[in-house]
Amino acid sequence: MSTTVRFPAEWEPQSAVLIAWPHPETDWGPRLVDVEETYIALVLAITGFQQAVICIADDDLQIYAEARLRSARVDMDRVRFVTVEYDDTWLRDSGPITLKAGREFLQLDFRFTGWGGKFEASRDDRLVEALSAQGVFANATREQIDFALEGGGIETDGAGTLLTTWKCLHERHPEATREELTWQLAGWLRQDRVLWLDHGYLEGDDTDAHIDTLARFAAEDAIIYQGCDDVSDTHYPELQAMADELAALRTRDGKPYRLFALPWAKPIFDDGRRLAASYANFLIVNGAVLMPSYGDPADARAQEVMAEAFPGREIVPVPCRPLIWQNGSLHCITMQLPEGVLA
Repeated sequence: MSTTVRFPAEWEPQSAVLIAWPHPETDWGPRLVDVEETYIALVLAITGFQQAVICIADDDLQIYAEARLRSARVDMDRVRFVTVEYDDTWLRDSGPITLKAGREFLQLDFRFTGWGGKFEASRDDRLVEALSAQGVFANATREQIDFALEGGGIETDGAGTLLTTWKCLHERHPEATREELTWQLAGWLRQDRVLWLDHGYLEGDDTDAHIDTLARFAAEDAIIYQGCDDVSDTHYPELQAMADELAALRTRDGKPYRLFALPWAKPIFDDGRRLAASYANFLIVNGAVLMPSYGDPADARAQEVMAEAFPGREIVPVPCRPLIWQNGSLHCITMQLPEGVLA
């Protein structure tokens, strides 16, 4: 690739969003009925703006998923199924990280270890290779990198600045210094700045503080983040410290970032276990932002903040309460594919 290779921002034009349909052999098995409703709502929202590419385990599951989507009046002309093996449905972390070089693409296939060996992930680790072998992508070269990294752990502004958390990368690579990790991430992802956050976490999150649950770029000069205004909540000290860190960051031209604080939902528990209900786990698509909603009064305020941070884009709530039972939300189950990469 002779053209400059770059890591596009999520708000740049997309071909499609990649997801994987849940089935009884995934961790969703015990609550499959509830989570299917979220997936149907998600596909309906995506196809209102662009194509959805759905990984499917076998032909029977495809027939079933098609029937469910048709009954919800999804535009099936914007749905494409791909039969492939997968352990679970967290495609933000097992899917391809796509870089762009003119009309060509470089798809980085990092090691997916089930968030540091917490879960079996051997089939998920082969997902990008399997999709590439089926000809899903066009003008794309797959680069396999023997380094554990999940897509939910990194955030780019599309102009060479990466935002990430020290806790996650240090957990994956405890032997590496921050300087070494900065050099590696900058090289593979074609970034010239790496901004690290040392604070921020959510109870019920087993990713070791993925950045996409905490703080996201809304533009080259703007960051939208999960706030916490409840001083009695256990999250308050850490999220306040994270907010202070974000306020201290500077854009490429030395200015403070425009900051947008998302509201704090009331605690959601499941069998005594607190779940991670983050509004920062949104997905940007062509012309819209798909926002996780949790059936909480804060949903409405979150939609207002999203509209302020993303002027000109429609804000579409997607019910995600069933997802947080498995410690993730809307962004975690999706991976955007830049315009032109889909065959």
